[in-house]
Amino acid sequence: MTGLITPPSGAAHARISGIGAYRPRRVVPNSELVEAIDSSDEWIQERSGIKTRHFAGDGESVIDMSEFATRDALAMAGIEAGEVDAVILATVTHPYQTPAAAPALADRMGMGKPAAFDISAACAGYCHGISLASDMVRGGSARNVAVVGVERLSDFTSRTDRGTAFIFGDGAGAAIVTASDTAGIGPTVWGSEGDKWDVIAQNESWIDVHEQKLDWPTIGMQGQRVFRWAVWSMAPVAQRALEVAGVTVDQLDAFIPHQANVRIIDAMCKQLKMPDHVAVARDIVDSANTSAASVPLATERMLREGAAPRGGLALQIGFGAGLSYAAQVITLP
Repeated sequence: MTGLITPPSGAAHARISGIGAYRPRRVVPNSELVEAIDSSDEWIQERSGIKTRHFAGDGESVIDMSEFATRDALAMAGIEAGEVDAVILATVTHPYQTPAAAPALADRMGMGKPAAFDISAACAGYCHGISLASDMVRGGSARNVAVVGVERLSDFTSRTDRGTAFIFGDGAGAAIVTASDTAGIGPTVWGSEGDKWDVIAQNESWIDVHEQKLDWPTIGMQGQRVFRWAVWSMAPVAQRALEVAGVTVDQLDAFIPHQANVRIIDAMCKQLKMPDHVAVARDIVDSANTSAASVPLATERMLREGAAPRGGLALQIGFGAGLSYAAQVITLP
């Protein structure tokens, strides 16, 4: 017996119709961190490009930060919260194994009863979410999807680890993915290299924390291995994202890579032969590495400050723990 299931009917294309961001009020300069790691502001800036980062306040949760960012994204998209029928929230710092943060966010915002789930892909999480949202809209399982990248990494940062104490920051970014008459989100080039899972990882498992009565676990990073992987492996991924979208690098208005390190960003631009006219996101200088929030935070800043044009063409790529990565060409909202 065949032909009894009615296939879903989705939109021809999808696009990002709104973007929003939230940065906590507390700004933490390098000077607050250097004594514990026997370092200096100059050394941190030379190594990473970071000058300041934002830390969430006491009791300020990933759900709180997500709400602010999502409300801004909805306002730009011109969509009411009740019109959202799916929420994808990318994070690795929600302090509950279960339930996920996404359903709580949806409930707080009065979204009704949308599909709502978290994904854990670290710094690549937001770009994974954009790909899933695009497929959902085009596949017919959703009409309007909220994609959130949010982290409270200050909870998972060792203040005495010279390699990571200055790297991370907190914040949230959100996008609204909707139907479109023209293609606004290109095919995603994504993947993982699980044989390198230990390069960026939580230092202590939750089993260790429980059995050894440890303090809050922290994130460790093998900096040189990460740098080499990001520079030499991620530029080809970004190039493939351009190719599958049918776009050349000179047609871009903006390049929005994960904000991991200014030297990585500069090296990727060199590998891609990025033209001078293409605006390159360097939100890391003031926001540090915010993992899943990195790409949407940088996107919102570029649009707000006029560094990239509304409706322009951008290449975005996220990469990090897993090791996981995802890249796609998008039309900016």
